[in-house]
Parts: sequence; C-alpha cells; structure tokens
Amino acid sequence: MSEQHSFQAETQQLLNILIHSLYTEKEIFLRELISNASDALNRLQFEMLTNDDVVDPQAELEIHIELDEEAKTLTVSDTGIGMNRDEIIAGLGTIAKSGAKAFIEAMADKPDDAAAIIGQFGVGFYSAFMVAKQVDVVSRSFRPEDEAVKWSATGGTNYSLETVEKDVRGAEVVIHLKDDEDEFTRGFRIKDIIRRHSDYVAFPIYVGDDEEPTNKQQAIWRRAPSEVEDEEYDSFYKMLTMDFVGASHHIHLRADVPMQFDALLFLPGSGQQNMFSPRKEPGLKLYARKVLIEEYNRELLPEYLSFVQGVVDSEDLPLSVTRESIQATRVMASLKKTITRRILSELKRMAKNDRDKYLTIYQEFGGYLKQGLVIESEDRADLEPLMFFQTTQDDDPSKFHTLDEYVERMSENQDDIYYVVADDYPSGARSPHLDAFRQRGIEVLYFTHPVDAMLPMGLADFKGRKLVSVDSAELDLEAVGEAGESDKAAKAALETDAFRALTERVKATLGGRVSDVRESKTLVDSPARLVSEDDSGNRYMFRINRMLDQDYELPVKALELNPRHALMHNLGGMIAGGGNAELVDAVVEQVFETALLQDGIHPDPSSMADRLTLLMQAATGSVGADLDFAGAHTVISEPATVETPQIDLGDLGDLDVEDGEGAIPR
Repeated sequence: MSEQHSFQAETQQLLNILIHSLYTEKEIFLRELISNASDALNRLQFEMLTNDDVVDPQAELEIHIELDEEAKTLTVSDTGIGMNRDEIIAGLGTIAKSGAKAFIEAMADKPDDAAAIIGQFGVGFYSAFMVAKQVDVVSRSFRPEDEAVKWSATGGTNYSLETVEKDVRGAEVVIHLKDDEDEFTRGFRIKDIIRRHSDYVAFPIYVGDDEEPTNKQQAIWRRAPSEVEDEEYDSFYKMLTMDFVGASHHIHLRADVPMQFDALLFLPGSGQQNMFSPRKEPGLKLYARKVLIEEYNRELLPEYLSFVQGVVDSEDLPLSVTRESIQATRVMASLKKTITRRILSELKRMAKNDRDKYLTIYQEFGGYLKQGLVIESEDRADLEPLMFFQTTQDDDPSKFHTLDEYVERMSENQDDIYYVVADDYPSGARSPHLDAFRQRGIEVLYFTHPVDAMLPMGLADFKGRKLVSVDSAELDLEAVGEAGESDKAAKAALETDAFRALTERVKATLGGRVSDVRESKTLVDSPARLVSEDDSGNRYMFRINRMLDQDYELPVKALELNPRHALMHNLGGMIAGGGNAELVDAVVEQVFETALLQDGIHPDPSSMADRLTLLMQAATGSVGADLDFAGAHTVISEPATVETPQIDLGDLGDLDVEDGEGAIPR
C-alpha cells in the first residue's frame, strides 16, 4: 500500500529551480545518475571485503541503462549497495541532508552556473526533474533481511513510498520523460553523453541490449601515458574537480618496483577555492586494486602539497583492513615518500626548464611550499630550489630570483643573505631598512607573502650562508659592498651633546614602547627605523598571529635615529633652544608611529590622522592658531594597549616657521 509523505519547504525551492531552470545542458542529469550508481557499486565493493552476508553476492557489479521510446522512459539500474526504507527516506525524502540550502544559495548567486553547481551539494539525483515529469526509484538493500521499497515523486509537494518485490540487489531509477525530452530515449544520444561525461567510471555501463559496455571502463590512470591525449587528461580533471579553469600541469605515474601503483596527479590552474567543486577537502582519491578505499586520503602527501588533486591506485595495499589501519602500513609510508619525491622532482625540473610556467604555479601555491620549508625539515633540500623571491636587484615586482642566483651576485665581502619582511612589495621597497643596502649595492630579498614571516624559522641559512633580516640590531655593513653617494645631500651629524639630549627626550616621550633609543649606523636618507634585538626564528610570530586573527602583542623594538637627517637636526635645535615642548613631543610620536607604519606593524594607521593634520597646520604657518593636540592621541591596542600622551599644543605664537631654530623642514 502506498504511503504519502511531504517534502520539506526547501525541497520545493530546489525542485522549482531545477524544473524551471533555463539551463540548456540538461544531459548532465545522466552523468549524476551514473555517478550515484558508481558510488553505490563502490560502497558495495568495500562492504563485501568484510561482509559475506550480502544479497546475491555473485551478481556482477555493473550499470544498465534501458530506453523505451514508446513509454518515454529512461531507466538507470545498478547492482550496488541499495537502500532500505529508512535510508531512502533519509536520502531522498529529507532533501536538507543533501545540501539543498547551500545549493539554493549558490544558484541565487550564480543562476547561470547550474552546470557546475548541480551535483556539487549532493543534489545530483534531483537534476532528473529537469527532464522528468515523474521519477520512480525501486531499491533493495544488500542486507538479506531488508524489504525492497519504491519511492515515487512528480516534483510536487509530496512523494510516495510502498513496499514492492525486487529479487536483485541495488537501485533502479526510472525517469518518465517530459513530452519534449524524447531525445533521451535514443541510444546514440545516451552513448554520446556517457562517452563525454562518464567514460572513466570504473564499472561497465551497458545501454539497451549491447553486449559490450559503452564506457572504456579502464581508468585513465591505469593506461600508459603515451596512450592518453591531453584532452583526455583535461576532461578527467574537470570531471574530478568541476574546476573548469583546468589544471596547469599533470603528473602521470606508473611504477612496478619497489611497489606497484598508478597515480594521476594534477596541479590546479588556480589557488582560489572553487565553491562548486565536489572536492571540499584536501586529499587524494585512494584505490586499492581498483576498489575505492578513501575519497579524501590525506596520508599520501605532506600537508604542504595538499593543493595537489588526483588519484592513486595501488596493487600492494591489503584489502582486508580498515581505512584507519591502512594509513599505518609501510606501504602507505612508502607510497607517500615516492609520490612526494616525484612531485618535487617534477617541480624542480619545471623551475629549471620552464621557468615561466613554474612561476605561474608558484604564485598560486608558493605559500604551501614555503610552509613545507618550516614544517618538513627532511624535505628542505628539495624545497629550497623551488623558492623564488622578488629582490632589490632590479626593483621590478614581476621579476623573481632563486636563492642560488642571489648567492652568485653577492657583493664583495658579503657573507650573509639579507631579507626584508613587509606586508607587500611597495611597502618593502620603501622600507628605511634598505637605505644602507641600496647605497652599498647589496641585494635584499623581499619577504612579502603572508607565509614569509615564518620562513626564518625553517630557512635560517642557505648553503652555509646565514639569512639575516635588514631590521637586525647587529647589522654591520662597513666592509660589505662599496658605499655610494646618497640621493639627498646629507648634513653633518648632529653634535654629540645635542644628539644625547634628543635621544633622552625621545626615550622620555616613548617610555616602554621602545627598548632603547640610539644612533643608527645604517640609515642614510631616512630619519629613523625600528630594529629587532631578537634574532630568533620566531621573531615575526606576531605577524602570523595577526594573519590568523589571533591575539598578539606588538614587539618592543629599539628606535634608531639618523643624526645626519634634517629632521633630527631640527628637533635637536628645538630642544636646545627651548622650542615648543608639545610640538617636539608630537613630532617624536609621529616619528615613532611612522616607523611602525613603515614596518607594517601599526595596529591602527588611521589614528594618526588628527595629529598629522595639526602638524601640517604648524608646518604651513598657523602662527597664533590654537592647535590642540589633546584629541590627536593614538591608542595602540589588541591586545597590548600603548597610549600616546595627550598633548595640548596651545598657542604656537612664538614659533618662527620660516626661519626659526625649530623650523619644520618642508
């Protein structure tokens, strides 16, 4: 007896989208039904490894498609795992479990992308309603004690369920085609769809009375690479990932010793997350003797290669063990080592022989490889040649250089490799830390990728040469390179007593926000810089925490002042001449926060706006104006709070902006 059940509200939205979609490639419904049948066969195959109590265990694992032009029906049947009553209600009646909400939201965002969306949220079965006026599913579970059940729906608000007789294990999906969809009852049309979308399904697909399967059946990764065309690789990758941008490169492996396995791996064309991809997790598809063991195996590759997509099929994996124990076997460890080495070898070959192609991949996935340098020390020798950096060699952000190329160009008496950490290339190029390096012709690497802040923890040296940050407090470049002239005419250094008074005033103003204030040995054209006295590998961990939106404290650094810079001369003169104290303190605050900004570590740059406005007023001749700095303080917070003193500048009537001792340079 038939029972009536109601679909959930979301089901109506989803079915309405599918039934009334203007989507033209309706043929993908067949791809989805075949994919579901293949999944059912894979699940049964795995179940039978440990369970002998299965309905009709001798039945062949196959997919059949029957066509009836007169009745206008298309039937897809399989001998897979099947469903019992509860499973069919959960799988087909409660559509929310199939990701309907996510599907509906995706369709609302991109209504023209149904081809990529259908099936990617587990709603592929319902794509049948694009061509069907009614869908019947007759299913019998693999469990001998379960009864067969029939599910039927017309795309309305209800579906029906009834107990039926079915001798054969598996599911039978009957599509009652709409009047204008009779093309899907023609054998040549169905075979064409199968060859284009489902040629690599691992089980035979028979159409009508054909004795030979329509699909090739032999998985593409088990064929000799010389027999596979580029178009076939491209088609398989898109079928696997739904990434219609295509892969940037593929690696086809076949090995007999020391173990027998086949693998087909892809480097995606884009590092952007594809919201429509069926592969929502990292990991390779793992087969053992053609049986799908795991959809997402994360043990075959190190984490830094998790962007790689593809399949691995091994003849040496034991089938009688669980997924968990597979991951602990020697075979898995050996597979991981072999596949990892092969990928790294291919990347090194590409970096050497096809640099432009490699750099395209590197700019998408270089962050992963850099993580590998930090996390996987045993792979360091393979990863180092894959590192490319922008440098001050040409100051061209489109140019990238290897560490070997840097070493070959090192300046006279240079022992170390220098780098600057910045948020981006323009910030790094303007860093005051580069003053002396540019003057002496010493090349510096730009570390501007978010992951680069971690590199010093894993790349402390290269071929015996230490990597040194340009903000190091211990820099001594006197004997390195050859000093050139500054672009600006440099003054003589501020007199010793005046400079001592200046540093004491700066210390008093900044307090515990700096560890020290002292003369710089390296600044040329910049007035000040912040230097790190911590040379440990984790000196930039605050950047990592900031990137991860975790709590962090601003590092307390030493402030180095350039005694030859005009600004320091002016400040020294104001202090010596008893100039406006509030203005001196405001300029000191601005020097410090500008140094924070140049290092990319100012937590709130916009907070400087009020002070900058008042300083500009003073600099442009606001003599006698009531410039009140009380509201122009900065609060550096999250989580460390450093407050700048509130300053009331008051009357600046005694400040001679044009010629006075404390004049601000224009």
